[in-house]
Amino acid sequence: QVQLVESGGGLVQAGGSLRLSCAASGRTFSRSAMGWFRQAPGKEREFVAAISWSGGRTFYADSVKGRFTISRDNAKNTVSLQMNSLEPEDTAVYYCAADYSGVGWYASRKEYDYDYWGQGTQVTVSS
Repeated sequence: QVQLVESGGGLVQAGGSLRLSCAASGRTFSRSAMGWFRQAPGKEREFVAAISWSGGRTFYADSVKGRFTISRDNAKNTVSLQMNSLEPEDTAVYYCAADYSGVGWYASRKEYDYDYWGQGTQVTVSS
């Protein structure tokens, strides 16, 4: 069983920054692609960013490209999401997810490819 625990959410003004972290335990972290998803009130959960096993490849939603950066530290079993130039539209619950069934060079944008999920952390951006 894998456990994922997110942290770092909070309230920030538009234009500000936050850094989310996700700590993983239970399986070999370096053999999982990792993703961040978010769900705003009244909306479906959507893809934000993903990173391959080694961190060599990253993938972003168009809405966050150039503002958000995903990274991982396999020695510490953590994945992070640096969020800059935040906008009120970024307000959502952010979820970390792990995919142990993919290939090493790829990280999926699809929810159904992810096997394990964290409990989520709230990010609120005020205008």
